[in-house]
Order: sequence, then structure tokens, then C-alpha cells
Amino acid sequence: MIDISKAGMFRLGEHSVKRIGYGAMQLAGPGVFGPPKDRDGALAVLRQAVTAGVNHIDTSDFYGPHITNQLIREALHPYPDDLVIVTKIGARRGEDASWNPAFSAEDLKRAVHDNLRNLGIEVLDVVNLRIMFDVHGPAEGSIEAPLTVLAELQRQGLVRHIGLSNVTERQIAEGRGIAQIVCVQNQYNLAHRQDDSLIDDLVAAGTAYVPFFPLGGFTPLQARELSDVAARLEATPMQVALAWLLRRAPNILLIPGTSSVGHLRENLAAGELELPPDALAMLDQIGIKDAPA
Repeated sequence: MIDISKAGMFRLGEHSVKRIGYGAMQLAGPGVFGPPKDRDGALAVLRQAVTAGVNHIDTSDFYGPHITNQLIREALHPYPDDLVIVTKIGARRGEDASWNPAFSAEDLKRAVHDNLRNLGIEVLDVVNLRIMFDVHGPAEGSIEAPLTVLAELQRQGLVRHIGLSNVTERQIAEGRGIAQIVCVQNQYNLAHRQDDSLIDDLVAAGTAYVPFFPLGGFTPLQARELSDVAARLEATPMQVALAWLLRRAPNILLIPGTSSVGHLRENLAAGELELPPDALAMLDQIGIKDAPA
């Protein structure tokens, strides 16, 4: 039986969560739009995750839209006492499945209430403000206006804790002047290592770092070194990639997503995988080799 507690715990808001969680994005239809092809299978994945000990689920009401939150409610409500559901706001989906910024006060308030309604709860545990100045990655610009709206919703008791997503170090510093920031969620994995120094700073501050696309996202990670290490350890390349992230820093919380119970079990088993020093050195070279000049 898989014991995900072996990967350790880290603080997220007012709770300590297991470092291997679950990201619900892939439960929606193709392109994270519309209903899943297999609704019963999606519900089974959520229930299996919690049965296996996962107590950190990442979602958003713009996945679908509304689909993943409705699935989470159907599968898991009433929620276990230790389950932390983290959502995000700051975007909306167009009828053509496009991803569009939604930063106005009205947009943000509506998003919080949509998340509350579809999840079936009265208070959101953690809300990440997803910055959309550039949909492809962090871009500089003030986040004061939207974050001030979210901080007011927190004061009203609708949100317990606030995080930031797709942000720069300067934006995190600005955000800390407005509200307590309990987590940062940016793209990071073996091959995308732009946040190396940021992660180290967040460790020192006791702030959780949640890498999205930990397995490469829509373009799965591929590297000869990764495949070689996986073959030697009799593991899958994706398990090795997740195990590397767990070794990278103690504040990293994983939220790999899948719509398959089998892949879910493989992902959770990564917490038990030991990476010997020579394997770690080989894996580290992937990020160094692929880093921008």
C-alpha cells in the first residue's frame, strides 16, 4: 500500500498538508473545457486520491468552467476535516475555450462566489490570484488592484488564505505589502528552472511553493537522462520527475493531475522513490542544459 506521508508535510495556510496532493485540471474535457469524457472515472479518481491520503486538492472554477469544482463536490462532499481545497481566480473562459484575464472587482467577487457555490462551502481555504498579464508566463506589472479586492473578500470572511500564481519576485514583494501570502504557484519542473532562486527565498520565509505543470503539462517531460534514471530505478520517468521535485526543496507541494486511477497511483508512489546522489546529479543537468543563455 502506498504511504504518501513518507514524502513529508508542509504548512499551507493554517494546515499542514502532505507534500503530494492532486491537481483537478485534467478532470475537465479536452483543453480543460467542457465535461469529462468519463464522468464516473473522474469521480473515481477524486475518491481514490482522498482514500490514499491526499489532503490537498488544487482546482479552479474556470476549469471547465465550473466542471472540476462540481465534480469535487459530487465526489467528496461533505469534505474530510483535514482536506485543503485550493482554488484560483483571475481568469475566465471564452466560448471558444480561450483563457482571458478577469481582474475587475466584479469579476473577482463573482469568481469567489462561483467557487463557493460549486464547491458547496461557505469559506474558501486558499485562493490563488492568477496573474494574467501574459498567459504564457510571469510578466511584470502591478498586482495591487486585484489583490486589494481579494484581501477585502478575505476580511469579509469568504477567504481564509491568499496565494499568488504566475508571478515574479517583484510581484510577490508587492503582494506581501497587501496581504499575507501563504503560497506561490508557478511553472516549475526538471526542465523549467527559472524559479530556482525564488524557491530558495520562499523556503527561508516558510512559504509553500506549488509547481504547476510538474510533469511538463501539455508537453510531457522528455530527456535521455530522465529515461536512463527511470530505467535504472525501475520507475517511470514521471515518477522520477516528481521525486526530484520532492528532493529539490522541503516547501514544494506537488499537485500532479490525471484522469486515470492507474496514473494517480503511479504519481502517489513517487513519494516513496529514493534518488541516489549520482541520479540526482544527472537529473540536475537537465535544467542546467536547457536553461536560457
